[in-house]
Amino acid sequence: MFSRVVRKSLAAARYFSAEAAAAKKPATPGGATTKTTGGGDTLGRRLLSLVYTKRSAVVTIRKWKEEGHIVRKYELNRIVRELRKLKRHKHALEICEWMTTQEDIKLLEGDYAVHLDLIAKIRGLNSAEKFFEDLPDRLKGQPTCTALLHTYVQHKESSKAEALMGKMSECGFLKYSLPYNHMLSLYISNGELEKVPRVIQALKRNASPDIVTYNLWLRVCALHNDMETAEKVFLELKKAKVEPDWVTYSTLTSIYIKHSLDEKAGSTLKEMEKRVSRKVRVAYPSLISLSTSLGNKEEVHRMWKKMKSIFRKMNDAEYICMISSLIKLEEIEEAENLYKEWGSVSVTGDCRVPNLLLAAYINKNKMEMAENFYNQMLEKGIAPSYTTWELLTWGYLKQKRIDLVLDCFKKAVGSVKKWNPDEKMVKEVFRILQECGNVEGAEQLLVTLRRAGHVSTEAYNSVLRTYERAGKMPLIVAERMKKDKVLLDEETRELIKLTSKMCVSEVSACLT
Repeated sequence: MFSRVVRKSLAAARYFSAEAAAAKKPATPGGATTKTTGGGDTLGRRLLSLVYTKRSAVVTIRKWKEEGHIVRKYELNRIVRELRKLKRHKHALEICEWMTTQEDIKLLEGDYAVHLDLIAKIRGLNSAEKFFEDLPDRLKGQPTCTALLHTYVQHKESSKAEALMGKMSECGFLKYSLPYNHMLSLYISNGELEKVPRVIQALKRNASPDIVTYNLWLRVCALHNDMETAEKVFLELKKAKVEPDWVTYSTLTSIYIKHSLDEKAGSTLKEMEKRVSRKVRVAYPSLISLSTSLGNKEEVHRMWKKMKSIFRKMNDAEYICMISSLIKLEEIEEAENLYKEWGSVSVTGDCRVPNLLLAAYINKNKMEMAENFYNQMLEKGIAPSYTTWELLTWGYLKQKRIDLVLDCFKKAVGSVKKWNPDEKMVKEVFRILQECGNVEGAEQLLVTLRRAGHVSTEAYNSVLRTYERAGKMPLIVAERMKKDKVLLDEETRELIKLTSKMCVSEVSACLT
């Protein structure tokens, strides 16, 4: 259960990231940041200061021009790159759209590719497709096609991506690795790993694999737990004189750990650390997690200390990584101290952080500590999440405290807009209810499932089995199933027949 909580808490992969913006130059008369005033006023600073999405980038540009400043395309492109890095896509899109209305700004295919990507992020796939279709043929080249392909990858549209790859091949747009890397990412994301070898073969025929290609290939090896192929891929990478990065060694380390080859894992982990710098901050939590998997407490603490010396402040994801590592290493007291530190410096109230300790207490069957800790969360103003209620449900299930189980389960389901059924949990709750013949509880659980839109034949059968165990006859089951549009199966009919000979149960408050 704890590992599932951790997996939910840790962050995922990023695609199509922008290049780092060029270093700022001092403003000069006639330049892109002309007529600076006290404090270094520039168009870039004004646009980047538009934190709230309701504020308009276009209004800001117009005002800048009205003040007599010159607006240059390269400056706007730099600002768009910065905004994309900050995930301020709305303002970036407004700038792109404004540039299309200016006769003195000549836009290239690459500009339209960025424009398409931003439309996809703000307005969705259909709008991005329409934007591409409306482009003149001369602009439907390699950059815009690749941007559209990336959009299909983000939306996991395999068939559309494959069709576009076919058209790009006909037009000779597959002379470099990026489109193939997009397809590899898509197939990994969709679990279509059988298609990966074909993509790699096509890439080798038309272009040369780069480090991203090899890292994705190694990731597939990791998913298959195929160490032999992974080592062959790494040798091929070295032979092709492609420089491995921290991701390469991170993946190799995880593969070696799975195969219990701690010495090899330790070696590749050292190589990984050599390639980590403050520019790739996301690599540090990976180093900590891998050191944890090797059971190396000293390295875990050393890496955390190193991170705190490099970065001014740790973010929630980094606290999550370190606290979960300490829990895995059975250093609960250290984890508790670090949680207190997080509480003193973080203002986010991110429930994922306390959920780690809550899970640890419940897994150790320390339910009293879990309850006290949960109450402390509430006192600190931390709002419980679905995972919080899920953890408490499991904890109370272990103790067979049915009233609290049903209450927490109800709150868990009600805390999300759309509930993805946890069949294991539902089955276990029904099992406990059936064991003690708790028909009232079974009916309550059925109501919760109905409200969530996940009532089923099996749920009704579980209720009927509970009635059978209690020696009671349920009321109007067939009618209720019809109303819920749930089919009766053979077991349902047998249970109805069996329970119909029993004494009539009292009318449940759930049915009135």
